[in-house]
Amino acid sequence: MNGDMIATMGYLILLGLLLAAGLWTQARNNISRTLQHIAIWFLIFVAAIASVGLWQDMQRNLGFQSTSTDGSGQITVPRSRDGHYYLTLIINGAPMEFVVDTGATDIVLNRAAAQRAGLDPDQLVYGGRASTANGVVETAYIQLDTITLGEVTDTNVAAVVTAGEMREPLLGMGYLQRWGRIEISGDQLTLTR
Repeated sequence: MNGDMIATMGYLILLGLLLAAGLWTQARNNISRTLQHIAIWFLIFVAAIASVGLWQDMQRNLGFQSTSTDGSGQITVPRSRDGHYYLTLIINGAPMEFVVDTGATDIVLNRAAAQRAGLDPDQLVYGGRASTANGVVETAYIQLDTITLGEVTDTNVAAVVTAGEMREPLLGMGYLQRWGRIEISGDQLTLTR
């Protein structure tokens, strides 16, 4: 849990305690009505906790990430609440969200991302192997015609498609090293060309 989540939970617990104290003072007069109020406030409290927990996913799914470009070849990306950096790149004309992974050697596409990029995953030759946190997986080496991030477009970029299960494509060092400078400062990742 990060500091924001702890503060939010502390606020919700304090709110719940205040509501419980208010209900306790009324409980002396009418117990059935008090139990109804407790049930209603409990449901409101659970809904508030669920909303806080789902807010990160809603932000990502609705596109609230504030990736910015300054026109000079610099991209600034805020850290997500889950601690990762996400970038949307246009691969062969198709926008795709990537997890920035400095531990990955290459750009790694899952089968769905490869298909969105105009490749047929079933026709690829999976002759490579990669060790991952989930074990060894087969990989197919490919060349992507174009990759666009912000105002920067690269052509003929090497990547791999994994035959294994992977939730999101990874943006590894094979692409990141094309940027002259990679900096993480505070809660922002900055790529400069």
